[in-house]
Amino acid sequence: MLMHFQFKPLFKNKNMPGWNISFYHKKQRYTGIYHQTGKIEWTSTPPKQEDIEALTSQIHELMLFHVYE
Repeated sequence: MLMHFQFKPLFKNKNMPGWNISFYHKKQRYTGIYHQTGKIEWTSTPPKQEDIEALTSQIHELMLFHVYE
C-alpha cells in the first residue's frame, strides 16, 4: 500500500506532461517521474521487483484520479 503519495508537474507550463512523484511503501521513500505514457522512471532506488507491478498499477490509478479527472 502506498502512503503519503504526492505529485507535482515537472514543468512550469502545466500543460506539458510529466510529474514528479513520491510516496512511502514498507517504510521506504521512493521518488520518480511519471510520464504521460504511464511509464515510471525511478529517481530513487527502485522498489523490489516483486512490488513494482502492484505499485505501478496503484500509481497509475492515483494519477488517473488526480490528473486526468
